[in-house]
Amino acid sequence: AALDGPPHRHSANARRWLEQYYVGEIEPGDEQVPRRGRTGTGMGTGYRGIQAPAQLCAWYWDSLWIPWHYNHCLLPQDLVDWQKPLLWQVGYLGEKYDEWVHQPVDRPIRLFHSDFLEFLSKTAWYVVFMVWTPVVLYLSWVSYSSLAQGNTRLFSSFTTEYSIPVHKYYFPFIFLLGMILWSLLEYLIHRFVFHMRPPASNYYLITLHFLLHGQHHKSPFDSSRLVFPPVPASLVIGFFYGVLRLLLPEVLGLSVFVGGLCGYVIYDMMHYYLHYGSPRKGTYLYGLKAYHVKHHFEHQRSGFGISTRFWDYPFRTLIPEETFKKED
Repeated sequence: AALDGPPHRHSANARRWLEQYYVGEIEPGDEQVPRRGRTGTGMGTGYRGIQAPAQLCAWYWDSLWIPWHYNHCLLPQDLVDWQKPLLWQVGYLGEKYDEWVHQPVDRPIRLFHSDFLEFLSKTAWYVVFMVWTPVVLYLSWVSYSSLAQGNTRLFSSFTTEYSIPVHKYYFPFIFLLGMILWSLLEYLIHRFVFHMRPPASNYYLITLHFLLHGQHHKSPFDSSRLVFPPVPASLVIGFFYGVLRLLLPEVLGLSVFVGGLCGYVIYDMMHYYLHYGSPRKGTYLYGLKAYHVKHHFEHQRSGFGISTRFWDYPFRTLIPEETFKKED
């Protein structure tokens, strides 16, 4: 009843989250202090007033309840073996995968059998900042210096008479354009790639979805998987740089690219903060955190903006505002 009454409303996933810490139930009138002891298959000898579930998630020792490490007891929605890498298991879930992957758990995920591949798939948040910030600074200097030479012209490949010179003073605006393009790309990738619905009959697409984003929704507080590891990120970043080189003059393409790269770094840092930070109530980041939590626990088919909610408006995927008012 406490989960449904004022002043807060809780989603079905919030209830499932609490189930991971379920130990037992206290019978009315039996709230006495527990006796010293330890139980492994039942709690009757350790706490007379508790009715235990079929499989315990904790054991009683020296007047304390000690939970198993990362709660290895199986919940009703556990359709995989958590003691083995998950990546090669999820494809067999078929039509059960979409519902299963959107029922979050509070435990780390291992994807690969190989320790090396597993290492490459995980990273600390500060590694992203340390790797890509120097790249952004260096490429910004290169772009500005190249534009300062005065040799860059727009549309010069089509006509020399009406080509437009691009001065060094334009660099901040081109950089900002790159950041705006990244915010759009962030939305499109999150919505149409990360939240695609793989066919239930396609083992490989289910596996790919879980690798790209499903594992994040299954374990949203696994701190080692909240940002994009630099090695696979460099492949994706290199691809987008190649596309810009084909579409724009070299220096202009580089200027847009470095703005987009800066936008990506801000996005990844912000995404980590939305999961682990504690923004002050009433601030922009506080609203974004509440918005992103709603996306994970209740509205997985909307609320695709992470660093900004802007693109959710024109694409009509904004999480309804009334869901927040019920919590105020």
